[in-house]
Amino acid sequence: MIALRDRHGRTATDLRVSLTDLCNLRCTYCMPAEGLAWMPREEQLTDDEVVRLVRLGVDRLGIREVRFTGGEPLLRRGLVDIVRRCAHDSAAEFSLTTNGIGLARQAQALAEAGLTRVNVSLDTVRRETFRALTLRDRLDDVVAGLAAAAQAGLAPVKINAVLVRGVNDDQASELLSWCLERDYHLRFIEQMPLDAQQGWRRSEMVTAAEIRERLSLTHVLTPAPGERGSAPADLWTVDGGPGTVGVIASVTEPFCGACDRVRLTADGQVRNCLFSTTESDLRSALRSGADDARIAELWAAAVASKLPGHGINDPTFLQPPRPMSAIGG
Repeated sequence: MIALRDRHGRTATDLRVSLTDLCNLRCTYCMPAEGLAWMPREEQLTDDEVVRLVRLGVDRLGIREVRFTGGEPLLRRGLVDIVRRCAHDSAAEFSLTTNGIGLARQAQALAEAGLTRVNVSLDTVRRETFRALTLRDRLDDVVAGLAAAAQAGLAPVKINAVLVRGVNDDQASELLSWCLERDYHLRFIEQMPLDAQQGWRRSEMVTAAEIRERLSLTHVLTPAPGERGSAPADLWTVDGGPGTVGVIASVTEPFCGACDRVRLTADGQVRNCLFSTTESDLRSALRSGADDARIAELWAAAVASKLPGHGINDPTFLQPPRPMSAIGG
């Protein structure tokens, strides 16, 4: 076993695997209405290559959590089979980050394949606001997907929400109440500089402090018991519990010092951070016939070079060239 350890004492045990850069929504804070130039199919890892790298990460490199992401991973043909092959007799836990469209059809099959839980992106429960944010009228599909996930036992069902100033930032408490009623675990995420348009402005971002302030107008928040550890969300107990809400303050309250995540893009590149401007190529090694030992060495060397932090608050910070949809959350 080789640990994915960097020079700052952190060990990566949480792997995020992007399966595609395709998406069937057009969230305004993520990509333009016309979409993007999608990754050519031949550049993407095949199903066999994904399974090989995931199994290698778990069996040889100490990965204990694997989350499949996108783009929208439910658009990846063969998703259920990928999950089944990766999860079979595995020591790791497998989850999925999705926008929920199509989840109602696949939730049960994914659970039977070995998926344990889902994170679903949902920024509002108002139809008109959903349409304004995503440029699609698919709120009912997302709500149905959430219910199907809960029914299939993919629990806890987690919801990721981004507040956009002037669009849905007045709906934080409404969304929290909606989630608490259904026993969904809500996490608010500060809007990050990962949009394809590169239009992110710090002055327009709804901060974690503002989110907590808005929620406190209608709910009593108290720090949740227990250690946060490497979890990105700062957890708060709501109205005495048992419900909680999380706030992920990647920009204003960075948690890089406890980061245990490493990312694999859909075209086989290792990324140590969402905001990395460099990547390490595993796909070429795979396709040139390298054995597992060599690929493990390359992967470990890539993680060893991880920087101490993402540098968002440094004046010299540059937004990465890849948008979120091509990185995978």
